[in-house]
Amino acid sequence: MLPLSLLRTSVGHPMLVELKNGETYNGNLVSCDSWMNVSLREVICTSKDGERFWRIAEAYVRGNQIKYLRVPDEIITLVQDEPMRFGDGQGPGGRGRGRGRGRGGRGRGEGTRGRGGARGGRGAATRGGPPRGGRGGARGRGEQG
Repeated sequence: MLPLSLLRTSVGHPMLVELKNGETYNGNLVSCDSWMNVSLREVICTSKDGERFWRIAEAYVRGNQIKYLRVPDEIITLVQDEPMRFGDGQGPGGRGRGRGRGRGGRGRGEGTRGRGGARGGRGAATRGGPPRGGRGGARGRGEQG
Protein backbone atom coordinates (compact mmCIF):
# COMPACT_ATOMS: atom_id res chain seq x y z
CA MET A 1 0.00 0.00 0.00
CA LEU A 2 1.36 3.39 -0.99
CA PRO A 3 1.04 6.32 1.43
CA LEU A 4 -0.51 8.60 -1.17
CA SER A 5 -3.16 6.05 -2.13
CA LEU A 6 -4.07 5.78 1.56
CA LEU A 7 -4.28 9.56 1.80
CA ARG A 8 -6.40 9.88 -1.35
CA THR A 9 -8.79 7.22 -0.04
CA SER A 10 -9.13 9.20 3.21
CA VAL A 11 -10.72 12.22 1.49
CA GLY A 12 -13.99 13.03 3.25
CA HIS A 13 -13.04 11.14 6.43
CA PRO A 14 -11.74 12.45 9.77
CA MET A 15 -8.02 12.35 10.44
CA LEU A 16 -5.38 13.57 12.86
CA VAL A 17 -2.29 15.38 11.59
CA GLU A 18 0.67 15.97 13.91
CA LEU A 19 3.25 18.51 12.83
CA LYS A 20 6.97 18.47 13.45
CA ASN A 21 6.55 21.34 15.93
CA GLY A 22 4.16 19.24 18.08
CA GLU A 23 0.83 20.85 17.16
CA THR A 24 -2.01 18.54 16.15
CA TYR A 25 -4.91 19.16 13.76
CA ASN A 26 -8.08 17.04 13.90
CA GLY A 27 -10.47 17.51 11.01
CA ASN A 28 -12.07 16.11 7.89
CA LEU A 29 -9.75 15.70 4.93
CA VAL A 30 -10.90 17.80 1.97
CA SER A 31 -8.02 17.28 -0.44
CA CYS A 32 -4.38 16.25 -0.75
CA ASP A 33 -1.72 16.39 -3.43
CA SER A 34 1.40 14.47 -4.39
CA TRP A 35 3.54 16.48 -1.93
CA MET A 36 1.23 15.43 0.92
CA ASN A 37 -0.12 18.95 1.36
CA VAL A 38 -3.53 18.51 2.98
CA SER A 39 -6.64 20.67 3.38
CA LEU A 40 -8.85 20.03 6.38
CA ARG A 41 -12.33 21.30 7.38
CA GLU A 42 -13.94 21.64 10.80
CA VAL A 43 -10.52 21.56 12.45
CA ILE A 44 -9.61 21.49 16.11
CA CYS A 45 -6.01 22.57 16.60
CA THR A 46 -4.20 21.52 19.78
CA SER A 47 -1.10 23.29 21.04
CA LYS A 48 2.21 21.56 21.53
CA ASP A 49 1.72 21.24 25.29
CA GLY A 50 -1.91 20.08 24.89
CA GLU A 51 -3.35 22.84 27.06
CA ARG A 52 -4.81 25.16 24.38
CA PHE A 53 -7.38 24.38 21.70
CA TRP A 54 -8.64 26.34 18.70
CA ARG A 55 -11.59 25.67 16.44
CA ILE A 56 -10.76 26.54 12.83
CA ALA A 57 -13.16 26.33 9.88
CA GLU A 58 -10.44 25.37 7.37
CA ALA A 59 -6.74 24.61 7.57
CA TYR A 60 -4.04 23.95 4.98
CA VAL A 61 -0.99 21.97 6.11
CA ARG A 62 2.15 21.82 4.05
CA GLY A 63 3.34 18.26 3.54
CA ASN A 64 6.95 18.77 4.59
CA GLN A 65 5.78 19.92 8.07
CA ILE A 66 3.81 16.73 8.78
CA LYS A 67 5.28 14.31 11.31
CA TYR A 68 2.53 11.69 11.05
CA LEU A 69 -1.08 11.15 10.03
CA ARG A 70 -3.68 9.01 11.75
CA VAL A 71 -6.65 7.76 9.75
CA PRO A 72 -9.57 5.54 10.83
CA ASP A 73 -9.02 1.78 10.56
CA GLU A 74 -11.85 1.32 8.06
CA ILE A 75 -9.93 3.43 5.53
CA ILE A 76 -7.26 0.74 5.28
CA THR A 77 -9.82 -1.77 4.04
CA LEU A 78 -11.03 0.71 1.39
CA VAL A 79 -7.62 1.41 -0.12
CA GLN A 80 -7.07 0.09 -3.62
CA ASP A 81 -3.42 -0.07 -4.54
CA GLU A 82 -2.46 2.14 -7.43
CA PRO A 83 -0.43 0.40 -10.13
CA MET A 84 3.17 1.47 -10.36
CA ARG A 85 3.55 3.96 -13.20
CA PHE A 86 6.67 3.74 -15.28
CA GLY A 87 7.79 6.26 -17.84
CA ASP A 88 7.26 9.27 -15.60
CA GLY A 89 10.80 9.32 -14.24
CA GLN A 90 10.17 6.89 -11.42
CA GLY A 91 11.02 3.53 -12.86
CA PRO A 92 13.05 1.59 -15.36
CA GLY A 93 13.58 3.54 -18.55
CA GLY A 94 12.17 6.76 -17.09
CA ARG A 95 13.73 10.17 -17.46
CA GLY A 96 14.79 10.67 -13.87
CA ARG A 97 17.81 12.50 -12.66
CA GLY A 98 21.12 11.03 -13.55
CA ARG A 99 24.53 11.70 -14.97
CA GLY A 100 25.25 12.35 -18.60
CA ARG A 101 21.74 13.40 -19.56
CA GLY A 102 22.16 17.16 -19.81
CA ARG A 103 22.87 19.46 -22.72
CA GLY A 104 25.81 18.77 -24.96
CA GLY A 105 28.13 15.85 -24.78
CA ARG A 106 30.31 14.63 -21.98
CA GLY A 107 32.23 17.77 -21.08
CA ARG A 108 34.51 17.90 -24.11
CA GLY A 109 33.22 21.03 -25.76
CA GLU A 110 30.39 19.35 -27.61
CA GLY A 111 26.96 20.89 -27.85
CA THR A 112 25.95 24.43 -27.11
CA ARG A 113 26.72 26.53 -24.11
CA GLY A 114 23.78 28.75 -23.36
CA ARG A 115 22.73 31.44 -25.82
CA GLY A 116 26.14 32.19 -27.22
CA GLY A 117 26.76 28.86 -28.88
CA ALA A 118 29.80 26.66 -28.45
CA ARG A 119 32.27 29.45 -29.29
CA GLY A 120 30.63 32.05 -27.05
CA GLY A 121 29.76 35.59 -27.96
CA ARG A 122 26.92 37.20 -29.84
CA GLY A 123 25.52 36.70 -33.28
CA ALA A 124 24.23 33.56 -34.85
CA ALA A 125 26.60 31.14 -36.49
CA THR A 126 26.20 31.13 -40.25
CA ARG A 127 26.54 28.07 -42.40
CA GLY A 128 29.60 28.02 -44.56
CA GLY A 129 30.74 31.52 -43.72
CA PRO A 130 33.05 33.07 -41.17
CA PRO A 131 31.78 33.40 -37.60
CA ARG A 132 29.84 36.58 -36.93
CA GLY A 133 30.55 38.51 -33.77
CA GLY A 134 31.78 36.52 -30.81
CA ARG A 135 35.19 36.58 -29.26
CA GLY A 136 37.35 36.06 -32.30
CA GLY A 137 35.93 38.74 -34.56
CA ALA A 138 37.57 42.09 -35.24
CA ARG A 139 34.36 44.09 -35.50
CA GLY A 140 33.47 46.46 -32.74
CA ARG A 141 37.00 46.88 -31.40
CA GLY A 142 38.30 49.57 -33.68
CA GLU A 143 40.05 47.20 -36.02
CA GLN A 144 39.15 46.84 -39.66
CA GLY A 145 38.52 43.35 -40.89
